[in-house]
Amino acid sequence: MPEPSPDPIRDFYTRHPYPPAVDNLDRARDEWQDPNRHRAQYHLMWPGRRYRSDLSILIAGCGTWQAAKYALCQPDARIVGIDVSTTSLDHTDQLKRQYNLTNLETRQLPIEEAGTLDRRFDLIVCTGVLHHLADPDAGLRALGSMLTSGGALYLMVYAPYGRTGVYMLQEYCRSLGIGTSEREINDLTAVLGTLPPHHPLTALLRLSRDAANAGALADALLNPRDRSYSVPQLFDFLDRNGLTLGRWYWQAPYLPQCGSIATTPHAKRLAALPERAKFAALELWRGTMSSHSVVVHPREPEEDAVQVAFDDDRWPRYVPIRLPATLCIRERLPAGAAAVLLNRSHPFHDLIVAVDAHEKRMFDAIDGRRSIAEIIDGVGGDGARPRARALFEKLWWYDQVVFDASNGR
Repeated sequence: MPEPSPDPIRDFYTRHPYPPAVDNLDRARDEWQDPNRHRAQYHLMWPGRRYRSDLSILIAGCGTWQAAKYALCQPDARIVGIDVSTTSLDHTDQLKRQYNLTNLETRQLPIEEAGTLDRRFDLIVCTGVLHHLADPDAGLRALGSMLTSGGALYLMVYAPYGRTGVYMLQEYCRSLGIGTSEREINDLTAVLGTLPPHHPLTALLRLSRDAANAGALADALLNPRDRSYSVPQLFDFLDRNGLTLGRWYWQAPYLPQCGSIATTPHAKRLAALPERAKFAALELWRGTMSSHSVVVHPREPEEDAVQVAFDDDRWPRYVPIRLPATLCIRERLPAGAAAVLLNRSHPFHDLIVAVDAHEKRMFDAIDGRRSIAEIIDGVGGDGARPRARALFEKLWWYDQVVFDASNGR
């Protein structure tokens, strides 16, 4: 019998590992010294659970350093990293030795065969991988079957509209037979520098931190296989594989009450749509989403799972925790504002929150330990409770905070 044909993705990433390898993870280690960063990440996944650090975590398609970063920054967790690329795993193992990561195990294994590990995980991280598989459904089913009860899958897949320019240049490269040799990639880099200013890829390159990186260009434009998912397609993908959306990892871009769209004549129409239709409409309105990042869970909900809500009496017991990428700006403010809050990880510049002096005092009182009720008591003022309710709900919408809602049952 003839030998089975090699996996083109395995071959591609063995020759062109991506993301680029790094020499050290010192900056990540230092950033994760803050215990509130750990708690924020945990409660983004599980708002209603009490924090614990001893998670079992699978990094599915770990690339050159992602599994090592998790192992270094979360030393109490047990990390398994799998990938099809031996080159990527070699880089990961080098970091494992460099930092003595005894909590990290690596395996060369396709995601579709991850079930052969015969283990369950509290958290599975799979970012930028499933859309390269020949059968993404098989990969997603395999990962979903490995979650513990109430476990979470942090998933990122490509989105179509923001990648229009990428797909145009992929077709251009195919039509010319552009390969992945060093010379061909260098020639392609030179050609990209001559793109018309209004080409759909030009703005994406301008915003990309990896635009000058040969590996990044090969990954985007010369990859042998990728696909993308619109919002409706993403929900279909989850539905048919037994998973359900917990939340968008960054939710503000998908919410009609956030940003410029909230002030338009369509705001009420959008608000009246069913939830999934709202998300789909916002993807169309924004127009340039190039990926979707979601936290998903098994379809059968965890017993007594808590969802963040402000329509009952639980919210004052929530403990707000700031997300690491948030900033408080005090310069060039709009009239009446004491500060403007933004999340640096948002790609859309309309997603800002202007706060007055009283709201800023409440924001400044967030320390990751005090509940909203305790913040209200400390700040006081007329109408403090309804103002706090409106503020903290807005901060949550805009990805400024997550909540430890484990006392909100």
